Amino acid sequence: MEYTVQKLAQLAGVSSRTLRYYDEIGILKPARTNSSGYRIYGQQEVDSLQQILFYRELGICLDQIKEIITAPAFDAADALKEHREKLLEKRKQLDLLITNVEKTIASAEGRTTMSDKEKFEGFKKKMIEDNEKQYGKEIREKYGDETVEKSNAKLMNMTQEEHEAVTKLAEEVNTTLAEAMQTGDPAGELAQKAADLHKQWITFYWSEYSQEAHAGLAEMYVADERFKAYYDKIRPGAAEFLRDAINIYTGQK
Repeated sequence: MEYTVQKLAQLAGVSSRTLRYYDEIGILKPARTNSSGYRIYGQQEVDSLQQILFYRELGICLDQIKEIITAPAFDAADALKEHREKLLEKRKQLDLLITNVEKTIASAEGRTTMSDKEKFEGFKKKMIEDNEKQYGKEIREKYGDETVEKSNAKLMNMTQEEHEAVTKLAEEVNTTLAEAMQTGDPAGELAQKAADLHKQWITFYWSEYSQEAHAGLAEMYVADERFKAYYDKIRPGAAEFLRDAINIYTGQK
């Protein structure tokens, strides 16, 4: 079966302009161009487009998708299995939120009573699952399964007031850190305030606090690119500055 740009666009639910753009950037070339100058797509291109749209649905940018699907080791069957796992994870997260919404509707209509804790269970579970997916391996290797499980349990038992407080604290950490960086002194008053706020923030999640663990977490912020990128969005070099401030705060430097 072969398709023109317009036919394939209709089949896939995308615009003809999108397919032309994919051709321009080299992520999806047509199988051939006919005598009239029309792009013609075959089965291989249809399958490739399906893969591209799967990856797009998972939030992956086109540059990364191009690298993935054009890599010599790319295996379409393995990729589909991976898509399936990620979509199942996404469905699980959506099911949690749907259940939460349904309980809230029932409570609003007077058919049941919903505690404040239950209102936020879906969001908390999603937060834990997202954290596990993104950082779970590194955190468990560094601190152990028991510590992580205690932290997750503490999050699940967090009240709405505590959740609001920790959210406000996270914003205050970032704001203070940005101000402290302007001084250039990790030992200064503002930098040490940022380190103290950071301690207050992590104690909402940790079952117990230690200076060594605090300093170790700060070091991970620099060593792990994902953590580093989060803080460096505040200002380039923020991860290193926070690490240095926490080292001074905890007496590690």
